[in-house]
Amino acid sequence: MSAAMHRCRSLAAALAAAALVLAATVGAAAPPRPGAPEVTIARLQYGGGGDWYCDPSSLPNWLELFRQRTGIRTPDAEATVTLDSEDLYRYPFLYVSGHGRIQLEERELGELRRYLDSGGFLYADDNYGLDASFRDMVARLYPDAELAPLPAGHPVFRAYYDLPGVPKIHHHDGEPARAFGVTRNGRLVILYTWSADIGDGLEDPEVHGDPAEVREAAAKMAVNILMYALTRP
Repeated sequence: MSAAMHRCRSLAAALAAAALVLAATVGAAAPPRPGAPEVTIARLQYGGGGDWYCDPSSLPNWLELFRQRTGIRTPDAEATVTLDSEDLYRYPFLYVSGHGRIQLEERELGELRRYLDSGGFLYADDNYGLDASFRDMVARLYPDAELAPLPAGHPVFRAYYDLPGVPKIHHHDGEPARAFGVTRNGRLVILYTWSADIGDGLEDPEVHGDPAEVREAAAKMAVNILMYALTRP
């Protein structure tokens, strides 16, 4: 078996396991079933100078609240992967954030394209400063596809909670929070939130001092994103 075929089968197995988890817990806010497979998030470690490791408490908190609210088992901490790691294809959900610059080499872009075209999903949350380099990366990744605005009626806003759109957690430059996506063959493969700071809203309460209602808005959006990634066609 070729290495590429092995990677695709690894991701297919991860997606199948995620679907099995969901099927076993549909309608549940019950305690996770002992021995059931876990759903996790893989944080992308990238080059270019951006702080890919930002908001260290956000992903453990996200996994915990997803477990509590859906009854789906999650680990206590996220995974960390690079685009040249064989472990990449174990994780159908990839997360990227930061304040600075993201820069991928051509071979990394090729691997990310294969990952997404094989069924993977990328969620990027601009933490104020990533926007220009992320948009450039997407243009190089898919020159024939558009990073297009998502309407308020998109299924990602209805995946678990019924939301009016992406919430705004921090002020930044005062621009409204917006969601964008890249769709390939009818499937959303990249979700990008801008001027929203969902990751900041998921951090421990004392980190930013956000009010409870703001943190709850971030929590609901985060649950929707992960649920959407698990249930999308």
